[in-house]
Amino acid sequence: MRILITGGAGFIGKRLADQLLRDGAFSLQGLEPQTIDKIILFDNVERENAPQDPRVESITGDINDARIIRKVTQNIDLAWHLAAIVSAAAEADFDLGMNVNLDGLLTLLNALRDLKSRPRLVFASGFAVFGGNLPDVVTDFTALTPQSSYGTQKAIGELLVADYSRRGFVDGRAVRLPTITVRPGKPNKAASSFVSSIIREPLAGKPAVCPVRGSTKVYVSSPRRAVESMLLAMQLSEATIGSGRTIPLPGITVSVEDMVATLERIGGIGATKLIAWEPDSEIQRIVDSWPTCVDDARARALGFHADADFEAIIRSHIEDELSRTTRSR
Repeated sequence: MRILITGGAGFIGKRLADQLLRDGAFSLQGLEPQTIDKIILFDNVERENAPQDPRVESITGDINDARIIRKVTQNIDLAWHLAAIVSAAAEADFDLGMNVNLDGLLTLLNALRDLKSRPRLVFASGFAVFGGNLPDVVTDFTALTPQSSYGTQKAIGELLVADYSRRGFVDGRAVRLPTITVRPGKPNKAASSFVSSIIREPLAGKPAVCPVRGSTKVYVSSPRRAVESMLLAMQLSEATIGSGRTIPLPGITVSVEDMVATLERIGGIGATKLIAWEPDSEIQRIVDSWPTCVDDARARALGFHADADFEAIIRSHIEDELSRTTRSR
């Protein structure tokens, strides 16, 4: 089995690849496990601490370069498409967001179509496809009303994956990811970056900035759940998923002030004192446009799960990131 992960240098791509390497084989629903022969990690930057494993090949390049995408998709069986320009960055640079988030997806879809083997594809979308005057609970039938270029690009991406699947070019499925926290690494240009940084930095004894009101609610999930969901979305058969190619994933709804209160219970008041509250109207506008309550009954019936609560999310970060950092010293 040959696997492609675009955005393979990102934190979800790295965790996904590491899990696949540990497993050594992958099972599609209803079929026997297949040995993983090759994992291609594609990104515009090299992955730090890439696994020294003969099954792994890291390739850098432009997701919109048809020549290199044809190369990395050659004989591919499964593809996770995680490469993207994040929300605030796509809003700040319209052309860059369109080039990567929309044109890049089309380049990949056409390369997979040319294989004529109908490879299976998982496309990472998000709840930024919604916005504006939303119902109290977003369902599978809520109209897509993005209020950002990033959300628009992801909404178009979902439709493209569904249509390429309908036409028999790929066996695609899109997963709408909640905001992932606590992300490892450093703050990035995503509008949701603060959701991780106000937890991650204080736990490491570093200052952080919160650009939104404490009453702001967000729909979140842990990296653990994100990787589990990525794997399950690939495993499920077409017959199980049905005609609805987009799966809104389960998450939990929590206010920023409750996040900070949970941080204080775990890290002490010294941790919360490291947070500076500096309002940013543009970040507030973008985050306010996202839904905070989602009907996830279909996803749960398919086997997807949410984290128990926000404390569980923080503790999984401590176990997966802080404990590992301490052990490596």
